[in-house]
Amino acid sequence: MKGIASIYGYGAYIPVYRIEAKEIARVHTKGGEKAPIKSKSLPGPDEDSLTMAYEAAKNALKRARIDPSLVEALYIGSESPPYAVKPSATVIAEALGLSRKLYGIDMEFACKAGTTAVISVASLISSGVIKYGMGIGTDTAQGRPGDELEYTAAAGAAAYLLGPLSRESVATIEHTYSYVSDTPDFWRREGEKFPMHTFRFTGEPAYFQHIEGAARGLMEETGLRPGDFNYVVFHQPNVKFPQRMAEILGFTPEQLKLGLLSGEIGNTYAAASLVGLANVLDHAKPGERILVVSFGSGAGSDALSIIVEDGIVERKPLAPSVSYYIKRAKYVDYAFYLKYRRFILGVM
Repeated sequence: MKGIASIYGYGAYIPVYRIEAKEIARVHTKGGEKAPIKSKSLPGPDEDSLTMAYEAAKNALKRARIDPSLVEALYIGSESPPYAVKPSATVIAEALGLSRKLYGIDMEFACKAGTTAVISVASLISSGVIKYGMGIGTDTAQGRPGDELEYTAAAGAAAYLLGPLSRESVATIEHTYSYVSDTPDFWRREGEKFPMHTFRFTGEPAYFQHIEGAARGLMEETGLRPGDFNYVVFHQPNVKFPQRMAEILGFTPEQLKLGLLSGEIGNTYAAASLVGLANVLDHAKPGERILVVSFGSGAGSDALSIIVEDGIVERKPLAPSVSYYIKRAKYVDYAFYLKYRRFILGVM
């Protein structure tokens, strides 16, 4: 059996609250009719990237059916940690009851931090350093009020518990490929509350160049072609970018459909492609192959080729599906949105 490591459990979490793009446009009187999504998720007043990561990780553990004390690595990718200095990994590890003998680390690389966390943990397993580990992508919305990002910047988390190669697992990561360059399309300096972006770099050469580079690089190294994949998941800052990327690379709309969730929940940043992957796994069958390609501003992409294993059948029902979290939406108006984001009532 070939591969790097197997996925024993996966889990996602999407907050219950949503705000529609047309509600944001009602306040700012622009962009609603052209907004790249219909609605987006946002954290409640008692939620942040830590609490969402914990919920996703619990779901991954339920599906993995592995004693938490056996997990010896926890890598968390996020660009919205609640603490500037204190690590998130220690909080989550303590709450989950993971091993004290732990490789715990917080990772940053914009929206590809989540896939990088998963690849890093898989590498520790492949090299024999640990037996089980977990990679998480989690983020909360950071768009400045009135900015274009406010229509898409959302919240969510996804977690993957990895272990040694096994047919009884959920899936196997068979190959990975990363592609990076110094492309200043999106950034936030120390001390600044909101990120900045340059429109002329957002699509080209940022998003499209890096995702294409990672996807083609993986396919060249493995000898795989678009037709060899049953599903493809791209990073999804909006709906149009992944659709165009699929067309460029030769994937069909049907291959992309299950992994494209941004129209309903927005861009969940470090969790975006991992939540998309979770939704695909909720529907996938043994033997099917998935291509996942993330994108992180700054810029870079991770590509992962994943084969679904026999264990998906019995493990899938053991935790809530992505569709469950999407369907339980509660919509709020702009005033509640500001309150939950702590922009009003004197809480900043």
